[in-house]
Amino acid sequence: MSSTATTERPSNVSEALARGRLGVPSVIFFVLSAAAPLTVVAGVVTTGYGVIGVLGIPLAFLAVAAVLAVFSVGYVAMARRMANAGAFYAYVARGLGRPAGVGTAWVALIAYNALQVGLYGTIGAAAAPVLDRLFGITPQWWVVALVAWALVAMLGLLRVDINGMVLAALLCAEIAIIVVFDLGQLGNPAAGGMSFAAFSPENFFVPGLGAVLVLAILGFVGFEAAVVFSEESKDPRRTVPMATYLSVAIIAVVYALSSWSMTVAVGPDRIVEEAGTQSVELIFNLAGAHLGDTVLTIGQALFLTSVLAAMISFHNTTARYTFALGRERVLPAVFGRTSPTTGAPRAASLAQSALGLVVIILYAVNGWDPVLQLFFWLGTSGGFGVLLMIATTAVAIIAYFARSGERETLWRRAIAPGIAAIALVAIIVLAVQNFANLLGVEPDSPLRWAIPVAYPVAALLGGLWGLSLRRRRPDTYARIGLGAESAAAVVTPSPVTEPVPTAEARR
Repeated sequence: MSSTATTERPSNVSEALARGRLGVPSVIFFVLSAAAPLTVVAGVVTTGYGVIGVLGIPLAFLAVAAVLAVFSVGYVAMARRMANAGAFYAYVARGLGRPAGVGTAWVALIAYNALQVGLYGTIGAAAAPVLDRLFGITPQWWVVALVAWALVAMLGLLRVDINGMVLAALLCAEIAIIVVFDLGQLGNPAAGGMSFAAFSPENFFVPGLGAVLVLAILGFVGFEAAVVFSEESKDPRRTVPMATYLSVAIIAVVYALSSWSMTVAVGPDRIVEEAGTQSVELIFNLAGAHLGDTVLTIGQALFLTSVLAAMISFHNTTARYTFALGRERVLPAVFGRTSPTTGAPRAASLAQSALGLVVIILYAVNGWDPVLQLFFWLGTSGGFGVLLMIATTAVAIIAYFARSGERETLWRRAIAPGIAAIALVAIIVLAVQNFANLLGVEPDSPLRWAIPVAYPVAALLGGLWGLSLRRRRPDTYARIGLGAESAAAVVTPSPVTEPVPTAEARR
């Protein structure tokens, strides 16, 4: 008996992101906004000095930048071959198999949602000094969080280039004030004069090296997002590589310069003590002393917008991961649809906004600490998840080129991703060993192991779901990792026979 199959071609409006709207600068704005430079400089760097007590943080940023630059060699080589909003998920699926790709997707959803939602915990703290100085009011943190949530939710439904323009304005002002702060610090060195001790290897290779490297790599979270916006880029083969490399370089220079200038202004022998005492206020106190109250107020306002910009960027990244999974039917199909007018992943964006609202209300009602238990715990946890995905992707790149036989230089297809994989696995081991310190909890706290273990469990469950799709829905399984091509790859079986998956689809 003969069989026929019809190919269902969903409309480009419903299952395709808006194409050709983002150039290199716009993608860089999304990436750097996710990295949140002022938030890292004011918060992460001072925490590193005060809590870990290692002077070599500037050198740690440069070392991590070198590792990520090497990783990016194979990463952008993959990006030239496939434009997919799922990024890590798609690359792992094509390199290590579809079940591994689905497992990575589940890790991505947890990690990026944790990063985005966690930021609602610090927006109130960032807004407090600004609102008090300008208006003499100090609203509850959740009031500020709800205002920020509404703004992010609205922007998530608009055209992606509009989001890019908002981020451009916020980021340019943010980096400008960081440079002003740095110049003020370098222009007012401590009694010992200009010191380069923070770049000395003897202050880097110390017992706290593992924690410092983990802290540094958390500062780069977001650099990988250039690939997430590849489908909406004007020229993905050019835009994604350039945006990725430039983002790593810019982040490295800004962080290394800022963390070093802080030691110059305070003194390398006093930075640990002062950072431990003043914490996030250190950089603003230095600005007030060296540059005056006006610059201080501007800096505090831009610290607030830095957190807001990171929210916008992570919201867009998370929504596009969800969209990619919905389009390929790994998640319900409703998440794979876009707005007919803006091209934004509407359902995925609304789902992300709903999650954020639930978390804000939950923390507000229970009176939980928004900074420690929401921002710090979820931010650290999300960053660790991204680290796991980067390492897995490095291995997947090697496997992809080995399996596909596509022509590529040995450096791009094996050596660079191999070096990166080894370095990243070493950092993961150090991260697990130092996880109690990263969370600020006791060594016997259940969170010390619960969070690192949650990601392998999620990956395993995702892999099992992928295997279930291979058995129960082979047409859906065959779409995994195809990206925009999947919209034209849905095969609707005739009532007579079921389609038989190809050998490639079974992998």
